[in-house]
Amino acid sequence: MDNSGFVLLLGIILGLVSWLMKIVPFVFLKKKIENKFLSSFLYYIPYAIMTSMTIPEVFHSTSSFGSAAVGVGVAVVLSLLDRGLLTVSLSSTAAVFLIEKIFNIV
Repeated sequence: MDNSGFVLLLGIILGLVSWLMKIVPFVFLKKKIENKFLSSFLYYIPYAIMTSMTIPEVFHSTSSFGSAAVGVGVAVVLSLLDRGLLTVSLSSTAAVFLIEKIFNIV
């Protein structure tokens, strides 16, 4: 199988797995989950997974740990102030850029 066929097969498998993960709860869970612990646990899983995938990459994508920490700090403060996603991401990116330019980190 050539490379494009392999990539197409992987895409189809990825789509099927994603589709199954969304369909299975509808098929097997007919009634509402009333357990508060389980309900809150399932509610926060997407946030926990995104955080665990994003935070390590943030600290490896900049030239230094310090500039990454400043960028994360700016993002946390702005998100706690209920700013929008675009504002938070652009501001934290600008903060990292400025810190690296000020301290000549490259």
